[in-house]
Amino acid sequence: MTGNSPRFCRLDKLLTDNRAFWQFMPFASPELVWQHSHPALCEWLDGLSDAAIAEYLQDGESLAQALSPWLPDAPELYHLSQLESLVDLTDCGPEFAWPKGLEVGIPGRKWQQITAFNQAIPMLKLPLLEWCAGKGHLGRVLAVRHQMPVVSLEWQQALCEDGEIAARRLQLPIRFVHADAFDPASAAHVVAEQHAVALHACGDLHVSLLQQVAARQGKAVTISPCCYHLIRAPHYQPLSQAGRESQLQLSKHDLRLPLQETVTAGQRVRRQRRAEVSFRLGFDSLQRHLRGSDSYLPVPNVQKAQLNEGFASFCRWAAEKKQLELPAAIDFEHWLHLGEQRFARVERMELVRQLFRRPLEMWLIEDRAGFLAEAGYQVTVGTFCDKPVTPRNILIHAERKDN
Repeated sequence: MTGNSPRFCRLDKLLTDNRAFWQFMPFASPELVWQHSHPALCEWLDGLSDAAIAEYLQDGESLAQALSPWLPDAPELYHLSQLESLVDLTDCGPEFAWPKGLEVGIPGRKWQQITAFNQAIPMLKLPLLEWCAGKGHLGRVLAVRHQMPVVSLEWQQALCEDGEIAARRLQLPIRFVHADAFDPASAAHVVAEQHAVALHACGDLHVSLLQQVAARQGKAVTISPCCYHLIRAPHYQPLSQAGRESQLQLSKHDLRLPLQETVTAGQRVRRQRRAEVSFRLGFDSLQRHLRGSDSYLPVPNVQKAQLNEGFASFCRWAAEKKQLELPAAIDFEHWLHLGEQRFARVERMELVRQLFRRPLEMWLIEDRAGFLAEAGYQVTVGTFCDKPVTPRNILIHAERKDN
């Protein structure tokens, strides 16, 4: 079977042709990057209110239509990123009765994600492997619903111990394995007659599972990918033949793009982000001035509580981290004002990049699906929940079909 799907090929072409609109670092540019190439687009972006930006961020189809005068491929990019739900929302049959106490210790939204993921997984009557299990929240649900034994592999000993206690309390057939998913020895836990699962295993962790399942001809695998940027190589290493033939080279910064949605962020988180980004951009403008160098200087992560101490304190902290000496007299209000102006421009550049978030994620998903298809699996891709439950709501299910 070939992984060279029509959707992948079209996404690959559109993402490649339109790289100027998404493959750059908004933080690094003091001005809108299309100021000279697309002045009319920049004029439109500058005219948008904060409320209009917020509306476009929540309505991808309207954003695609609005950008189409400058990005004729925008509507097609939007439609290529749409997926069918793998959960039958019209099924109003009796709700499954979970054992009392099964959800203890699982936060509400996580419980929603786990039960939705479980509902989208076919019941194959195979032993289950839970990859990167944490405390085994998903494994407990699978053990109950599928009535099959579960092996839960997790590298943190304390989480294994907590998971074992919960499994024993509920008398579930779950065996925890304390192991590193990257350790070649962990492959021994992937066997042929098995259904491997991973809900939101990050980057190379879920990739390693797909590779081990394919190598050991596991019967089935179901994953929901997350944190595509958490890879060990400097750039993304495509899995499928079509992916390897692509002209796209994706950095870790590029791979963060699909994760930058704010559908689950509350007002407090948004205000905090606005303050932090404005502080960072204000300091960036200041350091360019002091160093006489018009180049971006990345600053490490900061404790959120430190932002409460104000912009001047942030600048002193950042200067110390970058071994930059600040003069005694600085008009911090001036530089903060510049940072706030740059924040508005970054928001507008990110609005255009928003159009490419789901299409890039679909490129990555199709690369994984293509790899599995090439390895002899029948692959299904769809969503298992609505985005407010989790923006990382894409599920890949693959079953080996014996000839």
